[in-house]
Amino acid sequence: MATPRHCVYLIPGMFGFARLAGFEYFGHLERALADRFASAGVPLSIRGVPSLPTASIRRRAQMVARSVTGDREATGFREDDRIHLIGHSTGGLDARLLAMPGADLRIGPSQLEWLTRLENVVTINTPHYGTPLARFFSTVSGHRLLYALSLVSVTTLSLGSAPLSVLAHVGAGLGSLNIPTLEIKTLDRLTDAITRRLSAAERAAFRTFMEGIRYDQGGVLQLLPETMDLFNAAVHDSPNVRYGSIASAAPAPTTIKAFRAVRTPYAALTAAIYTTLHSITSGSDERYPYASPSRATEKVLADGIGRTMTPRDNDGVVPTLSMLWGDILWAGAGDHLDVVGHFRDDETPAIHADWLTTGAGMRRREFAAMVDALAHRFLSS
Repeated sequence: MATPRHCVYLIPGMFGFARLAGFEYFGHLERALADRFASAGVPLSIRGVPSLPTASIRRRAQMVARSVTGDREATGFREDDRIHLIGHSTGGLDARLLAMPGADLRIGPSQLEWLTRLENVVTINTPHYGTPLARFFSTVSGHRLLYALSLVSVTTLSLGSAPLSVLAHVGAGLGSLNIPTLEIKTLDRLTDAITRRLSAAERAAFRTFMEGIRYDQGGVLQLLPETMDLFNAAVHDSPNVRYGSIASAAPAPTTIKAFRAVRTPYAALTAAIYTTLHSITSGSDERYPYASPSRATEKVLADGIGRTMTPRDNDGVVPTLSMLWGDILWAGAGDHLDVVGHFRDDETPAIHADWLTTGAGMRRREFAAMVDALAHRFLSS
């Protein structure tokens, strides 16, 4: 009897992408999981699926469903396929909505036939109970700063670093918090400065991606804690799917540890950006609390991260206690993009690129342990 094939689909989060300017958002995670399956001798099909960067969760889920259907048509259907969804950040909410029986996604049933083979939904640093950062980014000035912050993250990941001029503008905007320091013309100039480094095809794709962020930020409002309260009341888990989560926390920027890596102007600017992001995200509203972890989950968090979690702990974007859904598969020190392989690499050759200076301390060993936990989850299905 042939070994069943596992089909893993990777769903990006806010201002995330499958592939942009020749760079794969999930490249590190995809390769690491492929290595685990190859070592186990188990067939694997793994794909990063495109998504709309900041659109509503339903619009994003529609695109994911169509992408998975298209991929399965291209690779061929097998009756024994085992399908798994991994969603990073908001991508985890897309996966939960997709997996919900009877969800009204406004797409044809033929786009959802593969759900009968879905076995696992794993969420990585997903704001299941919302994030205070959404409230800031839902303002007029916040919209523009979200665009600029997206420029920082996307160019850092795809090109290796963002221009210092972009970082300086983002830092100044975050420092003022409620002052619309970034004009549309300024954002256009910053985008032009970055896209000059790209080929014509890459430039067109980059601009299309960034325009999606500028003109559709419906998903930002949906990440408010009070909005996620409604989401959780309406979206229920499928009884046929196993749910698991991965959670991390980065150190408070007031600690000296967070700034040991500040050796360059670039690192100093990104550390300043992180300081403000962490401060905003550390806020909480007792009317809309985060998850109440069991003692077993509390132990996993404390053992992995090194301290007992409070509502103030976060990864710079999402509160750690907001990341919990289903079984906790792994917990450790890391910022919002460390957990998908974008961390400061101290080894030679360096194969990972960081996006913010946070002092979180995730390195190859910790990333490998997280991937081991993911592989074990799927292979034990």
